[in-house]
Amino acid sequence: MAGRWIERWDPEDDTFWRETGERVARRNLFLSVFCEHVGFSVWSLWSVMVLFMGPGYGVDPAGKFFLISVATLVGALVRIPYTFAVARFGGRNWSVFSCLLLLVPAVAAWLAMEPGTSYTTFLLVAALAGVGGGNFASSMTNINAFFPLRKKGWALGLNAGGGNIGVPVVQLVGLLVIATAGAAHPRIVLAVYIPLIVLAGLCAALGMDNLAPVRNDTGAAKEALRDAHTWIMAFLYLGTFGSFIGYSFAFGLVLQTQFGRTPLQAASLTFIGPLLGSVIRPVGGRLADVYGGARITLGNFAAMAAATGVVLYASVQKSLPVFLTGFIALFVLSGLGNGSTYKMIPGIFQAKALAGGLSGEDAAAYGRRLSGAAMGFVGAIGALGGLAINLAFRQSFQTVGSGTAAFAAFLACYAACFTVTWAVYVRRPARTPVSAAPAPAYAEV
Repeated sequence: MAGRWIERWDPEDDTFWRETGERVARRNLFLSVFCEHVGFSVWSLWSVMVLFMGPGYGVDPAGKFFLISVATLVGALVRIPYTFAVARFGGRNWSVFSCLLLLVPAVAAWLAMEPGTSYTTFLLVAALAGVGGGNFASSMTNINAFFPLRKKGWALGLNAGGGNIGVPVVQLVGLLVIATAGAAHPRIVLAVYIPLIVLAGLCAALGMDNLAPVRNDTGAAKEALRDAHTWIMAFLYLGTFGSFIGYSFAFGLVLQTQFGRTPLQAASLTFIGPLLGSVIRPVGGRLADVYGGARITLGNFAAMAAATGVVLYASVQKSLPVFLTGFIALFVLSGLGNGSTYKMIPGIFQAKALAGGLSGEDAAAYGRRLSGAAMGFVGAIGALGGLAINLAFRQSFQTVGSGTAAFAAFLACYAACFTVTWAVYVRRPARTPVSAAPAPAYAEV
């Protein structure tokens, strides 16, 4: 897979970007969106498969929550090696391989989805679906290298948002199958996605490019891990993306378990929240480009806390309309926050470079180098938030028979995220001695 390699790539050069770079970057972006979209669909496949698992499968609600938790966990862990695979093998080459790898969990699910299959087998097949979660990390790292800093919020938001839409789309496919063929035919969903996986791999092979200037830099990875901002942003992304993917996987099960919805009724509502959260992610990136990611993220966490209060009230009162209103608002806000937090990462490292005395292309190169390494760790930990949400739901339903206790925990988490964002990135920096480097203006990132 030698592929097509671009030897020179300088997106910060306005002439290069106008004459050559933008056209190439946009082509790679839109193909990356398609590949990542299919990856997200496979990763979230078990949020749909559990809706097909009636009494004949012998799996209780807690067991179903654990199945989707396993897929979430594996998807989070594989994001770290996927981040570095782009520089090792090339963005195009890895996109082709990672797309075709999705055939493994899809075919395995085809073989497993029938009553009588052991729960251990279901756990193993759900774990295989986790590889779809890794596609996000490699795709974002790849696209981050294609675009100049002034365009990253929009580009990363569009790339991630188009990928995130894979969650509601697979749920919508599940809804159509349940509504037309019934809950006894989960393999129809897989019959739709297996050809799409092959098509995504083919499109990546024919239309994407590898960037020769992007190379694995173990020094950058170590430096990013030592930088406190990597871990702070991972915590904030845990609050935004962890919420999005956790709620996306659990929404249908919560509706079935707490509000007694049938599989068809649950499926008819499940896709709405993830769809809105995915569509609005590029808007979060664009707002961050204009007003600063830190400011948008701060307001977003305040709104997420308020929406969680609405959901908590509805859970106690057993009001489905109020519950749906608050929950869908959470999806929208999590998507908005996903866009603004990911825009912050390259901006933070470039701001540090400028404060440290670098300027121009040197500062931009430092920002690309550190942010590319940090994104994989931030994305992995953010995905672990989805695991935490599903485990919290599992424990809450086992203990009190509803999701009320879990929502109270989520409210506390958003309050902590709000506090950290304000304290580190929005609060006016303290004055520094004349001899010290100026404090970076993180509210602008």
